[in-house]
Amino acid sequence: MCLVFVAGLWLAATGEAGAQSSRPRRAVTKQKGAAKPKPQPKPKPKPLTAKDHRAAEQQLADLGYWTGAVDGRWDDASRHALIAFQKVEGLKRTGQLTRAGYEVVMAATRPAPREAGAAHVEVDLIRQVLFIVDDAGTVARILPVSTGNGKDFTSQGWTRAAITPPGRFNITGKIAGWKKSPLGRLYYPNYFLGGMAIHGYPSVPANPASHGCIRIPMFAAKPFSREVPVGISLIVHNGVTPEVLTAGPGATLR
Repeated sequence: MCLVFVAGLWLAATGEAGAQSSRPRRAVTKQKGAAKPKPQPKPKPKPLTAKDHRAAEQQLADLGYWTGAVDGRWDDASRHALIAFQKVEGLKRTGQLTRAGYEVVMAATRPAPREAGAAHVEVDLIRQVLFIVDDAGTVARILPVSTGNGKDFTSQGWTRAAITPPGRFNITGKIAGWKKSPLGRLYYPNYFLGGMAIHGYPSVPANPASHGCIRIPMFAAKPFSREVPVGISLIVHNGVTPEVLTAGPGATLR
Protein backbone atom coordinates (compact mmCIF):
# COMPACT_ATOMS: atom_id res chain seq x y z
CA MET A 1 0.00 0.00 0.00
CA CYS A 2 2.86 2.30 0.73
CA LEU A 3 4.24 1.70 -2.71
CA VAL A 4 0.91 2.53 -4.28
CA PHE A 5 0.70 5.74 -2.25
CA VAL A 6 4.23 6.78 -3.18
CA ALA A 7 3.61 6.01 -6.83
CA GLY A 8 0.48 8.12 -6.72
CA LEU A 9 2.37 11.02 -5.26
CA TRP A 10 5.03 10.66 -7.97
CA LEU A 11 2.43 10.63 -10.74
CA ALA A 12 0.72 13.69 -9.27
CA ALA A 13 3.98 15.61 -9.06
CA THR A 14 5.15 14.71 -12.56
CA GLY A 15 1.74 15.43 -13.98
CA GLU A 16 1.68 18.90 -12.49
CA ALA A 17 5.17 19.62 -13.75
CA GLY A 18 4.21 18.40 -17.17
CA ALA A 19 1.15 20.57 -17.18
CA GLN A 20 3.24 23.55 -16.21
CA SER A 21 5.82 22.85 -18.88
CA SER A 22 3.15 22.51 -21.54
CA ARG A 23 1.67 25.92 -20.86
CA PRO A 24 2.58 28.51 -23.56
CA ARG A 25 5.17 30.99 -22.43
CA ARG A 26 4.53 34.67 -22.69
CA ALA A 27 6.80 36.58 -24.99
CA VAL A 28 9.00 38.90 -22.98
CA THR A 29 8.88 42.36 -24.43
CA LYS A 30 11.59 44.90 -23.73
CA GLN A 31 10.36 48.18 -22.49
CA LYS A 32 11.52 51.06 -24.64
CA GLY A 33 13.42 53.81 -22.92
CA ALA A 34 11.61 57.03 -22.13
CA ALA A 35 11.33 59.28 -25.19
CA LYS A 36 13.80 62.15 -25.17
CA PRO A 37 12.11 65.49 -24.71
CA LYS A 38 12.09 67.60 -27.83
CA PRO A 39 14.42 70.59 -27.59
CA GLN A 40 12.48 73.71 -26.91
CA PRO A 41 13.00 76.54 -29.40
CA LYS A 42 15.04 79.40 -28.04
CA PRO A 43 12.95 82.44 -27.26
CA LYS A 44 13.30 85.13 -29.87
CA PRO A 45 15.21 88.21 -28.69
CA LYS A 46 13.05 91.10 -27.71
CA PRO A 47 12.81 93.59 -30.60
CA LEU A 48 14.57 96.90 -30.12
CA THR A 49 12.32 99.85 -29.50
CA ALA A 50 12.76 103.47 -30.52
CA LYS A 51 13.81 104.11 -26.91
CA ASP A 52 16.52 101.44 -27.22
CA HIS A 53 17.86 102.97 -30.42
CA ARG A 54 18.05 106.38 -28.81
CA ALA A 55 19.79 104.94 -25.74
CA ALA A 56 22.34 103.14 -27.93
CA GLU A 57 22.94 106.28 -29.97
CA GLN A 58 23.46 108.31 -26.79
CA GLN A 59 25.85 105.70 -25.41
CA LEU A 60 27.91 105.69 -28.61
CA ALA A 61 28.08 109.50 -28.51
CA ASP A 62 29.11 109.42 -24.84
CA LEU A 63 31.94 107.01 -25.74
CA GLY A 64 33.23 109.39 -28.43
CA TYR A 65 31.77 107.81 -31.56
CA TRP A 66 30.67 110.43 -34.08
CA THR A 67 26.92 109.85 -34.25
CA GLY A 68 25.70 113.24 -35.40
CA ALA A 69 22.64 114.54 -33.58
CA VAL A 70 21.33 112.13 -30.92
CA ASP A 71 17.69 112.03 -31.99
CA GLY A 72 16.80 108.33 -31.94
CA ARG A 73 16.75 108.15 -35.75
CA TRP A 74 19.04 105.37 -36.97
CA ASP A 75 20.44 107.31 -39.91
CA ASP A 76 23.69 107.19 -41.90
CA ALA A 77 25.66 108.87 -39.12
CA SER A 78 24.36 106.38 -36.55
CA ARG A 79 25.25 103.47 -38.82
CA HIS A 80 28.81 104.75 -39.35
CA ALA A 81 29.20 105.28 -35.60
CA LEU A 82 28.12 101.69 -34.97
CA ILE A 83 30.51 100.40 -37.64
CA ALA A 84 33.36 102.30 -35.95
CA PHE A 85 32.32 100.73 -32.64
CA GLN A 86 32.23 97.26 -34.19
CA LYS A 87 35.70 97.82 -35.66
CA VAL A 88 37.14 98.94 -32.32
CA GLU A 89 35.54 96.05 -30.43
CA GLY A 90 36.47 93.40 -33.00
CA LEU A 91 32.85 92.62 -33.91
CA LYS A 92 31.33 91.83 -37.28
CA ARG A 93 31.13 95.08 -39.23
CA THR A 94 27.46 95.17 -40.16
CA GLY A 95 26.26 98.62 -39.12
CA GLN A 96 23.07 96.94 -37.92
CA LEU A 97 21.98 97.18 -34.31
CA THR A 98 20.69 93.89 -32.89
CA ARG A 99 19.55 93.05 -29.37
CA ALA A 100 22.89 91.32 -28.67
CA GLY A 101 24.79 94.26 -30.17
CA TYR A 102 22.75 96.67 -28.09
CA GLU A 103 23.82 94.89 -24.90
CA VAL A 104 27.49 95.12 -25.95
CA VAL A 105 27.16 98.84 -26.72
CA MET A 106 25.54 99.59 -23.39
CA ALA A 107 28.30 97.77 -21.47
CA ALA A 108 31.24 99.25 -23.42
CA THR A 109 33.84 101.78 -22.29
CA ARG A 110 35.68 104.51 -24.18
CA PRO A 111 38.72 103.17 -26.07
CA ALA A 112 42.19 104.37 -25.17
CA PRO A 113 44.50 106.18 -27.62
CA ARG A 114 47.80 104.71 -28.73
CA GLU A 115 49.59 107.79 -27.40
CA ALA A 116 48.81 110.58 -24.94
CA GLY A 117 50.39 114.04 -24.87
CA ALA A 118 49.38 116.97 -27.03
CA ALA A 119 46.22 116.84 -29.11
CA HIS A 120 46.66 114.74 -32.25
CA VAL A 121 44.93 112.44 -34.72
CA GLU A 122 45.50 108.68 -34.88
CA VAL A 123 44.59 106.39 -37.77
CA ASP A 124 44.61 102.65 -37.09
CA LEU A 125 45.21 100.81 -40.37
CA ILE A 126 44.32 97.43 -38.85
CA ARG A 127 40.99 98.36 -37.29
CA GLN A 128 40.27 101.03 -39.92
CA VAL A 129 39.31 103.76 -37.46
CA LEU A 130 40.34 107.34 -36.76
CA PHE A 131 40.73 108.85 -33.28
CA ILE A 132 40.85 112.56 -32.48
CA VAL A 133 42.77 112.72 -29.20
CA ASP A 134 42.55 115.86 -27.04
CA ASP A 135 45.21 117.47 -24.84
CA ALA A 136 44.09 115.38 -21.86
CA GLY A 137 44.86 112.16 -23.76
CA THR A 138 41.18 111.31 -24.17
CA VAL A 139 39.75 109.94 -27.39
CA ALA A 140 37.25 112.69 -28.10
CA ARG A 141 36.04 111.61 -31.55
CA ILE A 142 35.99 108.27 -33.38
CA LEU A 143 35.26 107.73 -37.06
CA PRO A 144 35.39 104.74 -39.37
CA VAL A 145 37.85 105.11 -42.24
CA SER A 146 38.80 103.33 -45.42
CA THR A 147 42.48 103.45 -46.39
CA GLY A 148 44.64 102.12 -49.24
CA ASN A 149 43.59 98.70 -50.53
CA GLY A 150 47.12 97.63 -51.51
CA LYS A 151 46.30 97.01 -55.16
CA ASP A 152 48.31 98.42 -58.05
CA PHE A 153 46.80 101.30 -60.01
CA THR A 154 47.98 103.64 -62.74
CA SER A 155 47.45 107.38 -62.75
CA GLN A 156 49.14 110.01 -64.94
CA GLY A 157 51.40 107.36 -66.42
CA TRP A 158 52.67 106.15 -63.04
CA THR A 159 51.82 102.71 -61.64
CA ARG A 160 52.10 102.17 -57.91
CA ALA A 161 50.42 100.34 -55.04
CA ALA A 162 47.45 101.88 -53.24
CA ILE A 163 49.06 102.10 -49.81
CA THR A 164 48.44 104.43 -46.89
CA PRO A 165 51.92 104.51 -45.31
CA PRO A 166 52.32 104.29 -41.53
CA GLY A 167 54.31 107.09 -39.98
CA ARG A 168 54.20 110.40 -38.17
CA PHE A 169 52.94 113.33 -40.19
CA ASN A 170 51.29 116.72 -39.78
CA ILE A 171 48.27 118.21 -41.47
CA THR A 172 49.97 120.55 -43.93
CA GLY A 173 46.99 122.17 -45.60
CA LYS A 174 43.31 121.88 -46.33
CA ILE A 175 40.70 122.91 -48.86
CA ALA A 176 37.08 123.83 -48.13
CA GLY A 177 34.49 122.05 -50.23
CA TRP A 178 35.27 119.80 -53.17
CA LYS A 179 38.72 119.32 -54.72
CA LYS A 180 39.09 117.59 -58.06
CA SER A 181 42.10 115.28 -58.26
CA PRO A 182 43.38 112.89 -60.97
CA LEU A 183 41.79 109.99 -59.04
CA GLY A 184 38.46 111.61 -58.22
CA ARG A 185 36.86 114.30 -56.13
CA LEU A 186 37.79 114.88 -52.48
CA TYR A 187 35.44 116.56 -50.01
CA TYR A 188 37.13 118.91 -47.51
CA PRO A 189 40.60 117.32 -47.93
CA ASN A 190 43.16 117.65 -45.13
CA TYR A 191 46.57 116.93 -46.69
CA PHE A 192 49.36 115.16 -44.82
CA LEU A 193 51.70 113.65 -47.44
CA GLY A 194 51.87 115.00 -50.97
CA GLY A 195 48.42 114.49 -52.48
CA MET A 196 47.31 112.15 -49.69
CA ALA A 197 44.60 113.53 -47.48
CA ILE A 198 41.95 112.75 -44.93
CA HIS A 199 38.76 113.61 -46.79
CA GLY A 200 35.07 112.95 -47.07
CA TYR A 201 33.94 110.43 -49.65
CA PRO A 202 30.50 109.00 -50.52
CA SER A 203 31.77 105.42 -50.14
CA VAL A 204 33.47 104.42 -46.88
CA PRO A 205 33.27 100.63 -46.78
CA ALA A 206 34.26 98.62 -43.71
CA ASN A 207 37.46 97.47 -45.45
CA PRO A 208 40.40 99.27 -47.15
CA ALA A 209 39.27 100.55 -50.55
CA SER A 210 41.06 103.82 -51.35
CA HIS A 211 44.09 104.66 -53.51
CA GLY A 212 45.98 105.71 -50.38
CA CYS A 213 43.94 108.58 -48.96
CA ILE A 214 42.04 108.21 -45.69
CA ARG A 215 38.33 108.32 -46.42
CA ILE A 216 35.87 109.46 -43.76
CA PRO A 217 32.06 109.68 -43.97
CA MET A 218 30.64 112.70 -45.78
CA PHE A 219 28.60 113.94 -42.81
CA ALA A 220 31.77 114.36 -40.71
CA ALA A 221 34.11 115.81 -43.35
CA LYS A 222 33.28 119.49 -42.89
CA PRO A 223 33.19 119.53 -39.06
CA PHE A 224 36.35 117.38 -38.98
CA SER A 225 38.18 119.92 -41.14
CA ARG A 226 37.05 122.75 -38.85
CA GLU A 227 37.99 120.85 -35.69
CA VAL A 228 41.45 119.70 -36.80
CA PRO A 229 43.90 122.60 -37.34
CA VAL A 230 46.76 122.79 -39.84
CA GLY A 231 49.96 121.60 -38.16
CA ILE A 232 48.33 119.05 -35.86
CA SER A 233 50.21 115.77 -35.53
CA LEU A 234 48.88 112.71 -37.37
CA ILE A 235 49.97 109.20 -36.36
CA VAL A 236 49.20 106.46 -38.88
CA HIS A 237 49.96 103.01 -37.47
CA ASN A 238 49.36 99.35 -38.20
CA GLY A 239 49.26 98.18 -34.61
CA VAL A 240 52.84 99.29 -33.91
CA THR A 241 53.77 102.81 -32.87
CA PRO A 242 55.74 104.24 -35.82
CA GLU A 243 59.19 105.65 -35.31
CA VAL A 244 59.71 109.39 -35.40
CA LEU A 245 60.23 110.48 -38.98
CA THR A 246 61.42 113.78 -40.41
CA ALA A 247 60.34 116.46 -37.96
CA GLY A 248 58.12 119.38 -38.82
CA PRO A 249 55.10 119.92 -41.03
CA GLY A 250 54.86 117.66 -44.05
CA ALA A 251 56.96 114.87 -42.54
CA THR A 252 57.82 112.23 -45.13
CA LEU A 253 58.85 108.62 -44.90
CA ARG A 254 62.52 107.66 -44.83
